[in-house]
Amino acid sequence: MTDLQHDPQHDNLPAINDSVSDPGLPAHLWRPTDVDPRLEKRAERQVASLFVLSMVCAVLFLVSYFALKVGDNPTVFLGSGASNVALGLSFGGALLFIGIGVIQWARKLMDDHEIIEMRHPAASPPEDREATLAALSQGTEESGIARRPLIRNTLLGSVTILLAPVVVLLRDLGPLPGDKLESTVWTQGMRVVRDVVGTPIRAADLEIGDLVNAEPEIIFAVDEEGEHVLEGVELQVAKSKAAVILLRMDPDDNTPGPGRENWSVDGILCYSKICTHVGCPISLNERKTHHLLCPCHQSTFDLADAAKVVFGPAARPLPQLPLAVDADGYLVAQSDFTEPVGPSYWGRDSG
Repeated sequence: MTDLQHDPQHDNLPAINDSVSDPGLPAHLWRPTDVDPRLEKRAERQVASLFVLSMVCAVLFLVSYFALKVGDNPTVFLGSGASNVALGLSFGGALLFIGIGVIQWARKLMDDHEIIEMRHPAASPPEDREATLAALSQGTEESGIARRPLIRNTLLGSVTILLAPVVVLLRDLGPLPGDKLESTVWTQGMRVVRDVVGTPIRAADLEIGDLVNAEPEIIFAVDEEGEHVLEGVELQVAKSKAAVILLRMDPDDNTPGPGRENWSVDGILCYSKICTHVGCPISLNERKTHHLLCPCHQSTFDLADAAKVVFGPAARPLPQLPLAVDADGYLVAQSDFTEPVGPSYWGRDSG
Protein backbone atom coordinates (compact mmCIF):
# COMPACT_ATOMS: atom_id res chain seq x y z
CA MET A 1 0.00 0.00 0.00
CA THR A 2 1.36 3.43 -0.98
CA ASP A 3 1.07 6.67 1.03
CA LEU A 4 -1.49 9.26 -0.06
CA GLN A 5 0.04 12.09 -2.01
CA HIS A 6 0.04 15.48 -0.28
CA ASP A 7 -2.28 18.06 -1.91
CA PRO A 8 -1.26 21.59 -1.02
CA GLN A 9 -4.70 22.91 -2.13
CA HIS A 10 -6.26 21.37 0.99
CA ASP A 11 -3.94 23.09 3.47
CA ASN A 12 -6.24 26.10 3.94
CA LEU A 13 -9.52 24.16 4.44
CA PRO A 14 -10.95 24.24 8.01
CA ALA A 15 -10.99 21.09 10.03
CA ILE A 16 -14.17 19.04 9.76
CA ASN A 17 -15.10 19.59 13.40
CA ASP A 18 -14.56 23.37 13.28
CA SER A 19 -17.86 25.18 14.06
CA VAL A 20 -19.19 27.97 11.86
CA SER A 21 -19.46 31.23 13.73
CA ASP A 22 -22.86 32.93 14.08
CA PRO A 23 -22.99 35.68 11.46
CA GLY A 24 -25.48 37.61 13.62
CA LEU A 25 -27.74 40.37 12.38
CA PRO A 26 -26.57 43.28 10.26
CA ALA A 27 -26.27 46.65 11.93
CA HIS A 28 -29.62 48.29 12.47
CA LEU A 29 -30.37 51.04 9.95
CA TRP A 30 -32.23 53.86 11.62
CA ARG A 31 -35.02 55.58 9.72
CA PRO A 32 -35.10 59.37 9.43
CA THR A 33 -38.23 59.48 11.60
CA ASP A 34 -36.39 57.53 14.31
CA VAL A 35 -33.71 60.18 14.78
CA ASP A 36 -35.42 63.41 13.78
CA PRO A 37 -38.46 64.47 15.88
CA ARG A 38 -39.40 67.02 13.23
CA LEU A 39 -39.69 64.33 10.54
CA GLU A 40 -41.57 62.12 12.99
CA LYS A 41 -44.20 64.81 13.54
CA ARG A 42 -44.47 65.40 9.80
CA ALA A 43 -45.03 61.68 9.17
CA GLU A 44 -47.69 61.64 11.87
CA ARG A 45 -49.51 64.51 10.17
CA GLN A 46 -49.24 62.73 6.81
CA VAL A 47 -50.87 59.59 8.19
CA ALA A 48 -53.63 61.59 9.86
CA SER A 49 -54.22 63.49 6.61
CA LEU A 50 -54.70 60.23 4.74
CA PHE A 51 -57.32 59.14 7.26
CA VAL A 52 -59.06 62.52 6.92
CA LEU A 53 -59.09 62.08 3.12
CA SER A 54 -60.79 58.73 3.67
CA MET A 55 -63.48 60.50 5.70
CA VAL A 56 -63.96 63.04 2.92
CA CYS A 57 -64.37 60.28 0.34
CA ALA A 58 -66.96 58.54 2.51
CA VAL A 59 -68.93 61.78 2.81
CA LEU A 60 -68.66 62.33 -0.96
CA PHE A 61 -70.09 58.84 -1.44
CA LEU A 62 -73.19 59.78 0.55
CA VAL A 63 -73.54 63.09 -1.29
CA SER A 64 -73.21 61.38 -4.68
CA TYR A 65 -75.72 58.71 -3.72
CA PHE A 66 -78.45 61.19 -2.84
CA ALA A 67 -77.60 64.07 -5.22
CA LEU A 68 -76.95 62.40 -8.58
CA LYS A 69 -79.95 61.25 -10.57
CA VAL A 70 -80.43 57.68 -11.77
CA GLY A 71 -83.16 56.00 -13.80
CA ASP A 72 -84.68 57.34 -16.99
CA ASN A 73 -82.91 60.73 -16.90
CA PRO A 74 -79.62 60.06 -15.11
CA THR A 75 -76.88 62.56 -14.49
CA VAL A 76 -74.19 61.90 -17.14
CA PHE A 77 -70.45 62.38 -16.78
CA LEU A 78 -68.04 61.70 -19.67
CA GLY A 79 -70.67 59.61 -21.42
CA SER A 80 -71.34 57.39 -18.43
CA GLY A 81 -73.74 57.45 -15.53
CA ALA A 82 -72.30 60.00 -13.11
CA SER A 83 -73.74 58.12 -10.13
CA ASN A 84 -71.79 54.93 -10.83
CA VAL A 85 -68.56 56.83 -11.49
CA ALA A 86 -68.86 58.98 -8.38
CA LEU A 87 -69.87 56.11 -6.10
CA GLY A 88 -67.06 53.90 -7.34
CA LEU A 89 -64.35 56.58 -7.05
CA SER A 90 -65.47 57.86 -3.66
CA PHE A 91 -65.90 54.44 -2.03
CA GLY A 92 -62.64 53.18 -3.57
CA GLY A 93 -60.85 56.31 -2.36
CA ALA A 94 -62.17 55.83 1.17
CA LEU A 95 -60.72 52.33 1.32
CA LEU A 96 -57.51 53.31 -0.51
CA PHE A 97 -56.61 56.19 1.82
CA ILE A 98 -57.15 54.05 4.91
CA GLY A 99 -54.86 51.39 3.45
CA ILE A 100 -52.14 53.86 2.50
CA GLY A 101 -52.39 55.54 5.88
CA VAL A 102 -51.92 52.28 7.77
CA ILE A 103 -48.94 51.34 5.57
CA GLN A 104 -47.28 54.72 6.12
CA TRP A 105 -47.90 54.42 9.85
CA ALA A 106 -46.21 51.02 9.93
CA ARG A 107 -43.27 52.04 7.73
CA LYS A 108 -42.44 55.38 9.33
CA LEU A 109 -43.72 55.48 12.90
CA MET A 110 -44.13 52.04 14.42
CA ASP A 111 -41.08 50.71 16.25
CA ASP A 112 -38.59 49.25 13.79
CA HIS A 113 -36.25 46.57 15.11
CA GLU A 114 -35.35 43.05 14.15
CA ILE A 115 -36.75 40.06 16.02
CA ILE A 116 -35.58 36.47 15.80
CA GLU A 117 -37.30 33.40 17.15
CA MET A 118 -35.82 29.95 17.56
CA ARG A 119 -37.73 27.06 16.05
CA HIS A 120 -39.85 25.21 18.53
CA PRO A 121 -42.11 22.13 18.58
CA ALA A 122 -45.57 22.40 17.02
CA ALA A 123 -47.27 22.28 20.42
CA SER A 124 -46.01 25.33 22.29
CA PRO A 125 -45.49 25.01 26.04
CA PRO A 126 -47.50 27.29 28.34
CA GLU A 127 -44.59 29.64 28.92
CA ASP A 128 -44.29 30.22 25.14
CA ARG A 129 -47.97 31.02 24.92
CA GLU A 130 -47.60 33.53 27.72
CA ALA A 131 -44.62 34.99 25.89
CA THR A 132 -46.71 35.30 22.73
CA LEU A 133 -49.42 37.20 24.55
CA ALA A 134 -46.77 39.42 26.07
CA ALA A 135 -45.34 40.02 22.60
CA LEU A 136 -48.78 41.00 21.31
CA SER A 137 -49.16 43.44 24.17
CA GLN A 138 -45.70 44.77 23.44
CA GLY A 139 -46.61 45.14 19.76
CA THR A 140 -49.68 47.15 20.69
CA GLU A 141 -47.51 49.37 22.83
CA GLU A 142 -44.85 49.73 20.16
CA SER A 143 -47.43 50.63 17.50
CA GLY A 144 -47.75 53.92 19.33
CA ILE A 145 -51.53 53.96 19.10
CA ALA A 146 -51.81 54.95 22.76
CA ARG A 147 -49.35 57.82 22.58
CA ARG A 148 -50.38 59.09 19.14
CA PRO A 149 -53.96 60.35 19.67
CA LEU A 150 -54.00 62.24 16.36
CA ILE A 151 -53.47 59.04 14.35
CA ARG A 152 -55.73 56.98 16.60
CA ASN A 153 -58.62 59.40 16.45
CA THR A 154 -58.44 60.00 12.70
CA LEU A 155 -58.20 56.25 12.04
CA LEU A 156 -61.25 55.56 14.21
CA GLY A 157 -63.09 58.42 12.56
CA SER A 158 -62.35 57.21 9.02
CA VAL A 159 -63.38 53.64 9.80
CA THR A 160 -66.55 54.81 11.55
CA ILE A 161 -67.62 57.10 8.70
CA LEU A 162 -66.85 54.32 6.23
CA LEU A 163 -69.71 52.36 7.78
CA ALA A 164 -72.21 54.90 6.42
CA PRO A 165 -71.66 53.96 2.73
CA VAL A 166 -71.89 50.29 3.72
CA VAL A 167 -75.28 50.88 5.37
CA VAL A 168 -76.50 52.82 2.33
CA LEU A 169 -75.39 50.06 -0.05
CA LEU A 170 -77.10 47.35 2.00
CA ARG A 171 -80.29 49.40 2.22
CA ASP A 172 -80.21 49.86 -1.55
CA LEU A 173 -80.47 46.11 -2.17
CA GLY A 174 -84.23 46.41 -2.10
CA PRO A 175 -87.24 47.32 0.03
CA LEU A 176 -87.44 45.95 3.53
CA PRO A 177 -89.78 42.95 3.82
CA GLY A 178 -91.82 44.42 6.66
CA ASP A 179 -94.39 41.85 7.76
CA LYS A 180 -94.37 39.99 4.43
CA LEU A 181 -92.41 37.12 6.02
CA GLU A 182 -94.96 36.74 8.80
CA SER A 183 -98.01 35.76 6.72
CA THR A 184 -99.19 34.16 3.48
CA VAL A 185 -102.26 34.54 1.24
CA TRP A 186 -104.18 31.75 3.00
CA THR A 187 -107.49 33.07 4.33
CA GLN A 188 -110.57 31.55 5.90
CA GLY A 189 -112.55 29.49 3.40
CA MET A 190 -109.83 29.46 0.70
CA ARG A 191 -109.83 26.09 -1.07
CA VAL A 192 -106.83 23.78 -1.15
CA VAL A 193 -106.08 22.81 -4.78
CA ARG A 194 -103.62 20.41 -6.38
CA ASP A 195 -100.28 21.87 -7.35
CA VAL A 196 -99.87 22.78 -11.06
CA VAL A 197 -103.31 21.57 -12.21
CA GLY A 198 -105.25 23.68 -9.69
CA THR A 199 -108.16 21.30 -9.14
CA PRO A 200 -109.88 21.42 -5.73
CA ILE A 201 -109.51 18.42 -3.45
CA ARG A 202 -112.37 16.51 -1.82
CA ALA A 203 -111.64 14.98 1.54
CA ALA A 204 -113.31 11.75 0.39
CA ASP A 205 -110.90 11.40 -2.55
CA LEU A 206 -107.81 10.90 -0.37
CA GLU A 207 -106.86 7.43 0.85
CA ILE A 208 -104.84 6.70 3.99
CA GLY A 209 -101.16 7.14 3.10
CA ASP A 210 -101.79 9.57 0.22
CA LEU A 211 -99.55 12.63 0.09
CA VAL A 212 -100.53 15.51 -2.21
CA ASN A 213 -98.58 18.65 -3.14
CA ALA A 214 -101.04 21.52 -2.95
CA GLU A 215 -101.41 25.28 -3.03
CA PRO A 216 -104.12 27.88 -2.31
CA GLU A 217 -106.82 28.67 -4.85
CA ILE A 218 -105.82 32.32 -5.18
CA ILE A 219 -108.46 34.59 -6.67
CA PHE A 220 -107.54 37.93 -5.15
CA ALA A 221 -105.72 39.45 -2.21
CA VAL A 222 -106.47 42.61 -0.30
CA ASP A 223 -103.85 45.28 0.28
CA GLU A 224 -103.92 48.89 1.46
CA GLU A 225 -105.30 50.03 -1.90
CA GLY A 226 -108.15 47.51 -2.02
CA GLU A 227 -108.76 44.25 -3.86
CA HIS A 228 -106.59 43.43 -6.83
CA VAL A 229 -106.01 40.34 -8.95
CA LEU A 230 -102.72 38.54 -8.42
CA GLU A 231 -100.90 37.68 -11.63
CA GLY A 232 -97.45 37.16 -13.06
CA VAL A 233 -94.49 37.23 -10.68
CA GLU A 234 -96.64 38.41 -7.79
CA LEU A 235 -98.87 35.36 -8.16
CA GLN A 236 -95.94 32.95 -8.31
CA VAL A 237 -94.33 34.46 -5.21
CA ALA A 238 -97.61 34.20 -3.29
CA LYS A 239 -98.03 30.55 -4.30
CA SER A 240 -94.46 29.64 -3.42
CA LYS A 241 -94.81 31.03 0.11
CA ALA A 242 -98.16 29.28 0.61
CA ALA A 243 -97.16 25.86 -0.83
CA VAL A 244 -98.35 22.96 1.35
CA ILE A 245 -98.49 19.17 1.50
CA LEU A 246 -101.58 17.15 2.43
CA LEU A 247 -101.25 13.78 4.10
CA ARG A 248 -104.02 11.42 5.16
CA MET A 249 -103.33 8.99 7.99
CA ASP A 250 -105.38 6.95 10.43
CA PRO A 251 -106.82 9.51 12.86
CA ASP A 252 -105.71 7.27 15.73
CA ASP A 253 -102.06 7.73 14.61
CA ASN A 254 -102.21 11.51 14.89
CA THR A 255 -101.10 13.31 18.04
CA PRO A 256 -102.25 16.89 17.53
CA GLY A 257 -100.40 19.77 19.13
CA PRO A 258 -102.00 21.79 21.92
CA GLY A 259 -105.02 23.68 20.59
CA ARG A 260 -104.90 21.87 17.24
CA GLU A 261 -107.40 19.13 17.94
CA ASN A 262 -109.78 20.40 15.23
CA TRP A 263 -107.14 21.29 12.60
CA SER A 264 -107.46 18.01 10.70
CA VAL A 265 -110.30 16.47 8.67
CA ASP A 266 -110.71 12.69 9.11
CA GLY A 267 -106.95 12.25 9.51
CA ILE A 268 -106.05 14.71 6.71
CA LEU A 269 -103.30 17.09 7.84
CA CYS A 270 -101.84 20.07 6.04
CA TYR A 271 -98.32 21.44 6.60
CA SER A 272 -96.09 23.99 4.93
CA LYS A 273 -93.97 22.52 2.15
CA ILE A 274 -91.04 24.82 2.98
CA CYS A 275 -88.36 23.32 5.23
CA THR A 276 -87.68 25.39 8.34
CA HIS A 277 -83.93 24.92 7.93
CA VAL A 278 -83.02 26.81 4.73
CA GLY A 279 -86.31 26.70 2.82
CA CYS A 280 -86.00 23.67 0.54
CA PRO A 281 -89.29 22.19 -0.79
CA ILE A 282 -90.00 18.85 0.86
CA SER A 283 -92.34 15.98 0.03
CA LEU A 284 -90.36 12.74 0.61
CA ASN A 285 -92.78 10.74 2.72
CA GLU A 286 -92.09 7.58 4.73
CA ARG A 287 -95.58 6.13 4.66
CA LYS A 288 -95.29 3.75 7.62
CA THR A 289 -93.66 6.20 10.03
CA HIS A 290 -95.36 9.39 8.75
CA HIS A 291 -91.92 10.98 8.57
CA LEU A 292 -91.33 13.73 6.02
CA LEU A 293 -87.72 14.05 4.80
CA CYS A 294 -86.06 17.15 3.37
CA PRO A 295 -83.83 16.16 0.41
CA CYS A 296 -81.36 19.00 0.96
CA HIS A 297 -79.98 18.36 4.46
CA GLN A 298 -82.06 15.40 5.67
CA SER A 299 -84.13 17.24 8.25
CA THR A 300 -86.93 14.86 9.21
CA PHE A 301 -90.35 15.86 10.57
CA ASP A 302 -92.91 13.60 12.26
CA LEU A 303 -96.24 14.58 10.69
CA ALA A 304 -98.11 12.41 13.19
CA ASP A 305 -96.69 14.49 16.05
CA ALA A 306 -97.29 18.12 15.00
CA ALA A 307 -94.42 17.89 12.46
CA LYS A 308 -91.79 18.01 15.18
CA VAL A 309 -88.15 17.65 14.13
CA VAL A 310 -86.85 14.12 14.77
CA PHE A 311 -83.57 14.41 12.86
CA GLY A 312 -81.40 16.94 11.07
CA PRO A 313 -80.47 20.61 11.36
CA ALA A 314 -83.99 22.13 11.24
CA ALA A 315 -84.69 24.11 14.42
CA ARG A 316 -88.49 24.13 14.53
CA PRO A 317 -91.50 22.09 13.34
CA LEU A 318 -93.23 22.67 10.04
CA PRO A 319 -96.06 25.22 10.39
CA GLN A 320 -99.48 23.58 10.20
CA LEU A 321 -102.44 24.95 8.26
CA PRO A 322 -105.81 24.38 9.98
CA LEU A 323 -108.22 22.55 7.66
CA ALA A 324 -111.99 22.30 7.28
CA VAL A 325 -114.44 21.28 4.54
CA ASP A 326 -116.90 23.53 2.74
CA ALA A 327 -120.50 22.77 1.83
CA ASP A 328 -119.38 20.90 -1.30
CA GLY A 329 -116.99 18.63 0.59
CA TYR A 330 -113.81 20.36 -0.61
CA LEU A 331 -110.87 21.00 1.71
CA VAL A 332 -110.50 24.65 2.75
CA ALA A 333 -108.34 26.59 5.18
CA GLN A 334 -109.73 27.74 8.50
CA SER A 335 -107.26 30.63 8.51
CA ASP A 336 -103.71 31.53 7.58
CA PHE A 337 -100.76 29.83 9.27
CA THR A 338 -100.52 30.87 12.89
CA GLU A 339 -96.71 31.11 12.70
CA PRO A 340 -94.26 32.26 10.00
CA VAL A 341 -93.41 29.80 7.25
CA GLY A 342 -89.97 29.32 5.76
CA PRO A 343 -86.44 29.00 7.13
CA SER A 344 -85.52 30.07 10.63
CA TYR A 345 -83.38 33.14 11.21
CA TRP A 346 -82.36 35.40 14.06
CA GLY A 347 -85.36 37.04 15.66
CA ARG A 348 -87.98 34.70 14.20
CA ASP A 349 -90.41 33.23 16.68
CA SER A 350 -89.68 29.54 17.14
CA GLY A 351 -92.26 28.91 19.83
